[in-house]
Amino acid sequence: MKVLHISHSDSSGGAARAAYRIHRALLDSDVNSKMWVSQSLSDDWTVTEWGGRAEKAKNLVRRQVAHAWRGLLKTTSEVLHSPAVMSSALVQRINRSDADVVNLHWVQGEMLSVADIGRIEKPLVWTLHDMWAVCGAEHLSFDGRWKEGYLPGNRPEEESGFDLNRWTWNRKARGWKAPIQIVAPSRWLAGCVRESALMSGWPVTVIPNPIDTEIWKPLPQATARGLLGLPPGVPLLLFGAIGGTNDPLKGFSLLRDSLRRMRREKMAENTELVVFGQGEPRTRVDLGFPVHYVGHVNDNLTLRILYNSADVMLVPSRIEAFGQTAVEANACGTPVVAFDTSGLRDIVNHRQTGYLADPFDSDDFSEGILWVYKKLSAGRNSFEAEVRRSAVERFSYSLVGEQYKSTLADAHRKTR
Repeated sequence: MKVLHISHSDSSGGAARAAYRIHRALLDSDVNSKMWVSQSLSDDWTVTEWGGRAEKAKNLVRRQVAHAWRGLLKTTSEVLHSPAVMSSALVQRINRSDADVVNLHWVQGEMLSVADIGRIEKPLVWTLHDMWAVCGAEHLSFDGRWKEGYLPGNRPEEESGFDLNRWTWNRKARGWKAPIQIVAPSRWLAGCVRESALMSGWPVTVIPNPIDTEIWKPLPQATARGLLGLPPGVPLLLFGAIGGTNDPLKGFSLLRDSLRRMRREKMAENTELVVFGQGEPRTRVDLGFPVHYVGHVNDNLTLRILYNSADVMLVPSRIEAFGQTAVEANACGTPVVAFDTSGLRDIVNHRQTGYLADPFDSDDFSEGILWVYKKLSAGRNSFEAEVRRSAVERFSYSLVGEQYKSTLADAHRKTR
C-alpha cells in the first residue's frame, strides 16, 4: 500500500510536526509512505517540496487573493481564517500519482482550495489538526454556527462586512459531496465532527498523534539544567508555545493569575518559570519570582533538554486539538498540569501523569501544581517513570503507526 501525505509543511508548526510524525510512524510500520509539502524544512528524502518557481509564484498570488477576501470580513476574532479560494495544480498531480491512499493534513495557506479537496479522486483519509474542516473559514470557533449551519441569523455580533465564514462553509457543503474518512487526534475533535452540520454522519476515527519515544525520553535533570544554564536545586516550571505569552488561546493570562496567587499565598517557595517560544519581552511580566526566556526553539534536542530540566510542564491552553507539548513532556517523564478541556483530556491522566484543573479556574490550576510537587517529593523516580510509561503505551510510533495502517488500508479496500 502506497500512502501519500499532503501537508503545508513538515515541521513549521504543531500540525506540520504531527503530520510528519504520522508519516514516520507509518514508515516504521513498513508502509510505503511519502509526503508532499509546500514548505520543507527537513532534509528527509521521503519528503518532497511540491512545485517549482512558477508554481510558487502562483501560490503567492493565491495567498494575496485570500488575503483580500479576509479583508472583507470585519471581526474582533484573532483566530486564523483560511478561505481556500483558488484552485491549485496540486490536485491534478495527486490524481496522477501512484498513491493507493491519500492522507490529507493541514493544507491551508492556499495549498488546496475547498473545491480541490472535493476533486481528489484517490481513496482519501483526512487527519484534522484543528476545526477548519467543520467550520467556515475560521480554524477555531467559539459560537454555534458550525453545529447549526452558517445562517444569516446566527452570525456573531462581533462580525460585520462580508460573511466570509458563511460563504466558505457553503462552498464546502457544495463541493464535498461524498463523505471522507476523518481521523481526529482527540475525542474532543471527533465530537466536533459528529456534532457539525457539515460532517455529521461522516466516518470518524480517533487516533492520537504519535511521538518517537526513542528520541523523546528522560535525561538527568541536573545535566539538562547545566546544558541550558538554568539554576539547580529550585523548582522549575515550564511554559511554551509558538508566540509564547502573546497567544490568548495558549492561556498565559490564566497561568499568570495562578502563579501570582501561589506567590501571594506563599504556596511554593523558590519557584521559577522557564518560557520558550519567545525571547525576553521589552516589558517583563511581574510574577514575583524569576522568569527565564529561552526564545524560539526549532530543534528536538533543545526541546527535549527543556522538558527534562523542568519539574512540571504547564499547558494552560483554552483549546487544543491534541496537545503536542504535553505529549512531548510526558514522554520525557515530566508531569503536566493543564485544564480539563478539549484534546488535553486524552493526554493527561488526572492525578496519575499530571493534573487536569477545572476549566479556566486559575486557583485549581495552582492546586494542580502543588499536587505535582507533592507527588515528586513523595517519590520522584517512580512518579516520573509512570508518566513516561503512560506516554510510551499510548503514543509510541509502533502503536499509532499500526492504527493508521489499519485505517488507511480500510479506506483503500472500500474504494477498490
